[in-house]
Amino acid sequence: MTSSEKWLNSVYSDGSSFFLSNPYPKKGESTDIFLQVQENSPVTETYLMGKINGVSHPQKMEPCLSKNGLKRFKKQVTIYEDQFSYYFFIVTPKQIYYYTQEGITNYIPDEARCFRIITDFQCAQWVKNAVFYQIFPERFFNGNPQNDVKDGEYTFDGFPSQKIKDWNKKPESYSKAHCLDFYGGDLEGIKQKIPYLKKLGITALYLNPIFYAATVHKYDCLDYFQVDPHFGGDKALEELTEALHKNGIKIILDVSINHTGTANRWFNKEGVFFPKTEGAYNNPNSEEREYYFFNKDNTYKAWFDVPTLPTLNYTSEKLCQKIYKAPDSLIKKWLKPPYNIDGWRFDVGDTVARNNYIQLHHKLWPEIRKSIKEENPDAYIIAEDWTDCSEFLNGNEWDSSMNYYSSCRPIRCFYGQQDVNVGRIDELKNKIHKMTAKELSAQITGFLSRLPYAITQLQFNLLDSHDVARFHNDPAVTKQDVQGAAIILFTLPGCANVYYGDEAEIDGTITEVEGCRYPMPWSKNIEQTDSFKLYSKLASIKTGNEAFKEGGFKILWNEGYVIAFARFTPSQVFITVCSNDTKNQTIKIPLEIFGSCFKQIKPPKIDALGQKINCKVKKGTLLIKVPSKGSFLISLD
Repeated sequence: MTSSEKWLNSVYSDGSSFFLSNPYPKKGESTDIFLQVQENSPVTETYLMGKINGVSHPQKMEPCLSKNGLKRFKKQVTIYEDQFSYYFFIVTPKQIYYYTQEGITNYIPDEARCFRIITDFQCAQWVKNAVFYQIFPERFFNGNPQNDVKDGEYTFDGFPSQKIKDWNKKPESYSKAHCLDFYGGDLEGIKQKIPYLKKLGITALYLNPIFYAATVHKYDCLDYFQVDPHFGGDKALEELTEALHKNGIKIILDVSINHTGTANRWFNKEGVFFPKTEGAYNNPNSEEREYYFFNKDNTYKAWFDVPTLPTLNYTSEKLCQKIYKAPDSLIKKWLKPPYNIDGWRFDVGDTVARNNYIQLHHKLWPEIRKSIKEENPDAYIIAEDWTDCSEFLNGNEWDSSMNYYSSCRPIRCFYGQQDVNVGRIDELKNKIHKMTAKELSAQITGFLSRLPYAITQLQFNLLDSHDVARFHNDPAVTKQDVQGAAIILFTLPGCANVYYGDEAEIDGTITEVEGCRYPMPWSKNIEQTDSFKLYSKLASIKTGNEAFKEGGFKILWNEGYVIAFARFTPSQVFITVCSNDTKNQTIKIPLEIFGSCFKQIKPPKIDALGQKINCKVKKGTLLIKVPSKGSFLISLD
């Protein structure tokens, strides 16, 4: 970009209520689409290029407003299809520029990253600036010791259950404990800690599986239709959701509908928890037989060939009724009173209904979404996928994935870690590349630019989870790294998820999954830790400012190892600045792209987190001195 083209930084539009008069149109409804550009730019006219009935149809936009040094163009469109895709022509005396969600070019762009409006979309509005707290229930808090698993209460896969009597004992590896080491965490414990969650600033909970199961993690469900008695049973869930809702906190539950365990009531291979007269494995004529993929010799298809996890067969209409179609199905039961959960997280969502020659996923997910929204139009739907899953994010399937791809993975790489997916390949574990700011911004925006903005606003951003080693447990990660990563996490479009204990600087290891499932360290003075103070401040900022709910998102600086981006409205600007550079740097942020009123602001002396910052305004540019490894969240208002 030449010096004469700096005005291009001010070009902006998105799918929020600031740039669409009707962000959630029904088919046949109209919306005004707005484009914003600097008032003193050389722009003479603009066009909206959209497809109507499959044909590209350029429409001239009308100037509609000049205010605060910015001018706007407007065009009204009526939408009759599932989605309306569009981009902009920006015309100057010398050149035509083309603007998509990916950015500005001087050549005709492809249409993979067009702006997109989706019709008849039922949006979970509460998610946009929510702060989630993910709880692995068995390791959070023991609210009722009377329901604890007992030593040797049962045997599973040949190993006895163990009751861990010392809450602060470090969990043993799978080879020793076999996921049968129970600390006693339960739903009553979560309920008792609601005051703590409110102090932290949490507005929603995501619970790992709570249904009846033999193991600690409970992904090998025994019965989808009852809460595990060791978690307090169905009544405990009813009481928990009621208490959470009274305190303004939402709750979503986790479930695997791709596979069950072999001990599940429907399969029941060994007859450990149910008589062998029940279930598919020992009863070839049972109704449940068609729920699975059985061969004539009684072998069966299992998820990734793990013999204890038989895959569910969605060619079975009876199974579909049980899982999501029938009024008393799994999906519907827990959304209804008296449980009233606020959404679902689907384990291994990327593989559900995908079995070699039988590929039913894009049939199944719209049906599941419809079923969920029939019970609760505001329900949130997320699914596990670690990669670019934009094929599911078009408004009729998922609201979000577990957004490892454009939050957890690139943020960790920016701070020097190996990519969490690539690092699982033994031969590649030591191939670590220090990600630049340009690469970080490219991975984040490259993904988001492929989504309808209504979906971008619902992304489930995370840094840690029950499936990855905790970021702060890596000896190479500094407190400065943790702060920078957290600031990015909380300021990206969508919600932020805190994995239980991150705010408590919980202990753990990075060599195996048990290392990220330590019991919550309640004996520690958690509220005095640096991380609790950081997360609670960030939560307050995210939930308390319109910029993080409806505001725009724009990369401002991505040179070397320093990134800066803005979340902004016409009256409010927050700038995230994070460095992983070994040297101090000075970055330049053009202020007039947000409006002429920001050109004359008094340079802030502290950021939104209370940190001292060294910056000044010179000719409408904010110059920020960024120390090595420094990170800030700067508020301009």
